[in-house]
Amino acid sequence: MLSTTTAIVEGRPVQTYLGIVTGEVIVGANLFRDLFASVRDIVGGRSGSYEDVLARARKQALGEMEAKAAELGGNAVIGVDIDYEVLGANGSMLMVSTSGTAVVL
Repeated sequence: MLSTTTAIVEGRPVQTYLGIVTGEVIVGANLFRDLFASVRDIVGGRSGSYEDVLARARKQALGEMEAKAAELGGNAVIGVDIDYEVLGANGSMLMVSTSGTAVVL
């Protein structure tokens, strides 16, 4: 499944527009990961544990969106948008949402 942020795929015209598809993933923060991220913030550097969680959540949300496009008979999603939102008490959860237009190229 091809997913792109652009509205067109060069050399592959859209034959059919199938509608908007979405994917959403909500992940909770882990107490130990928070503790180690705080230590890393004090001493400097990147928080690899948070980066890993974010990458997995983004991949899952894109996969969910692509699966919905496939259910509609699509072979691509164009105009993809990825959004991140902090949710819950004290920002204890992160939502990754994706949306785009399912198409047949």
